[in-house]
Amino acid sequence: MPTIFNMAEVADIGIEKEKARRDFYRAAAGAAPEGEVKDLFSKLAGWEEEHVRRFEEIRAGLDEREPPESYPGEEVGYIRALVADQLYSDATPEETARAAGNPREAIERAIGYEKDAILFFRSLGMFLTPDRREIIDRLVGEEKAHLIYLLELRKNYPGER
Repeated sequence: MPTIFNMAEVADIGIEKEKARRDFYRAAAGAAPEGEVKDLFSKLAGWEEEHVRRFEEIRAGLDEREPPESYPGEEVGYIRALVADQLYSDATPEETARAAGNPREAIERAIGYEKDAILFFRSLGMFLTPDRREIIDRLVGEEKAHLIYLLELRKNYPGER
């Protein structure tokens, strides 16, 4: 496959992933009953919206260069693998609504999204200038905090699935 990603395209993909997470959290909040889980997903949706904005700032500072590679196709293959993750292809409106109706399943999906965000951001950060990398490091820290919060919340729903 001759398609080659440049860093601007990778950032565009990151923005789309952030939007997919935001949309899932909004749908989960809409489907959840009043209480802790609904509040959590509303909060996560707001946090992801802020990440979209900050990622767009990063994108504005990127050029159309291809990432440096040790051998041809090294990073392209890796980025393709991150982008092609099943996690996002399953995020149809129907699947999202079904998952959002079960708090444990919605939390599990959210945990997967947060892990994916950390991996994606870390991978992107390797190709950025130090000032942009600082932004990514802050985003990763926020995603880690979301992940920890979700892991703790999941303990409240041990029997559901």
